[in-house]
Order: sequence, then C-alpha cells, then structure tokens
Amino acid sequence: MELLVKNKEGRIWDIAGIVSDISWKTARSGKPSTLELTLLNGGIYQHPKFAIANGDIVQFRKDGINVFYGFVFSLETGQDRLLKLTAYDQIRYLLGNGSYALENVTATGVIRKIAGDYGLRTGVLEETEYIQPSLIEDDKKLLDIIMGAIESELRQKGRLLAFYDDFGKLTLRSPESMLLNVALGAGSLLYDYSLKTSIDDETYNTIILYKNNEETGKRDFYPASDKDNVKRWGILHLSQKADDNANAAQIREKAEQLLKLHNREKVSLSVQAIGDLRVRAGSFIYVLLDELEAQLFLVDQCTHNLSGGEHTMSLDIKVV
Repeated sequence: MELLVKNKEGRIWDIAGIVSDISWKTARSGKPSTLELTLLNGGIYQHPKFAIANGDIVQFRKDGINVFYGFVFSLETGQDRLLKLTAYDQIRYLLGNGSYALENVTATGVIRKIAGDYGLRTGVLEETEYIQPSLIEDDKKLLDIIMGAIESELRQKGRLLAFYDDFGKLTLRSPESMLLNVALGAGSLLYDYSLKTSIDDETYNTIILYKNNEETGKRDFYPASDKDNVKRWGILHLSQKADDNANAAQIREKAEQLLKLHNREKVSLSVQAIGDLRVRAGSFIYVLLDELEAQLFLVDQCTHNLSGGEHTMSLDIKVV
C-alpha cells in the first residue's frame, strides 16, 4: 500500500505505516469522492518536522490500483493523539458558484469550459451527442451546471454517464466502458444484502409531451403509454414541454424514448461485501442472487473500509 502526503513545499510523507483506518467513498455523480484517514500523531519515531496541513495533497495506491488523489480539507485531533484527516478530490472545487451563457454546447464542452476556467485537470471525457442550443446559468453551483448538462444527455439521447475524478483528472465515461469482471453473490465475496423494488421513484407508464401550435393557437399533445402497466399500476404520468425546435416525429420519438427509460420498476440493492478497490461508483458489476436473474448492476454509491487488515465495501447498486 502506498499512502503519501505531499505539502506545497515539496516535502513528501509516507504515512501508510501509521494509518489505522481508511474509508474511501465515491458517488456516481454530483459529489466529490472522500478519503477519511485515522493515524497516530506524535509517535516516538515520528520525524520532528512531520506535519500535515489543509491543502496538502493525499495520494493513495494499493495492489497496483490508483485509488485516490485529492486534497486535505479538514484535520481533527485530541488527547488520544489520533489525527483524523478528510480529503476530497478535484470535484470539491466545483462546489463554488459561477455564471455561464453558452450556445450550441454539449455536456463534454461544458466540462472542458469550466475545467479550463478554474484550472482543473481533465482526463478521459467521452464526447456527448446532445447539443444544447442555449445554456444560461446565473450564480449557480458549478457542479450543478455540469450535472444539468449531463442529465440533458440522458433525457435527450438516453445515455447514462458517470462524471468523477479519476486519480486527479476529471473524467466523463459511460458506465458500459467501466464494466468490471467482478461477480458478487452468496458464498462469493457478498455476505449481506437488501433488495428493493419500487414504482415510487421516477416510474412512469404514460408520457405526455406538449408543444404550443402558433398556427392554431392551441396546444398539441404527443402521448406514449403502456396499457398493460397502466392496468397493473394505475396511471403514472410524466408531462413536460417539448423542445420548441423539434418537429412532430422528433417529439413522438422523444416520448417513446422517455417511456422506455421510465416504464419499469426500479430495482435497487444494498450490498455488503469483501472489498475490491477496482469497484467504485459508476462501475458495472455482476450480482448473483436467487431472487434475481444474473444481470449487470450499476454501482451508484460505494464505500470502502480498510481497518486492522480487513477490507470491506458497502455498495448501493441498481438496474439501469
């Protein structure tokens, strides 16, 4: 295991030998990843100049895997001489507000623009398809601006994307490109789970898109519905305004696309398993349970805990 702290004067401390607990948390979108460390401070063999300050760089590698690269944001200590450190990756710097007025821009373009303006490093940024004619955001959290553009790609093109910091580089990838050869099941890494199916969260069996018709002075409606699921669940409808520049065929296609996306039960799963640092939020993994067909799940949130030689992980995962 490599666990380094680098200060702004260029001094590097190897703290792997004095860390007792490590927690690494990732979310698929909308949050920075977090590394929490507990280490002994003031040991008899400690270097007299050893010090960690807010803003220092923390770098964590294990088993040949680049796990975390970020910056110290808080330090806490007490009489027990234990130092508790919290570090975040680059996405933490996107929590400040900004204002943008952009034309004909994709989600990838929005990320490149904001990253360039704020001096943030980028890595793999998969090109997105939807071109937003006008993006106007005033005094809004930078991360919310980016996530709004990414959500437009999902709504307009049906593409699910993961935005995260990959060892010091802002990254945008489709979860399909993050498929892992990892299978969790009873007797194979997994030791506890909770399974939930629901139609209470963004499940719709009826989609209604509408557009004002300037020629007739009336409003045109473009419905799409699954009659079988209406009988099964009742009418769960989503009504929203269509793109002003879209024609009737494009609006009908969009309604069918939204129906395909939302017309199903949401299956979510919380899993406790033996840790594998390849797994992070945004990954696709296999889950093998008697209650479910063997299938791929998307990791929505992931927490790794390393303590006393044990490594476990807690996952919130879902079918997409």
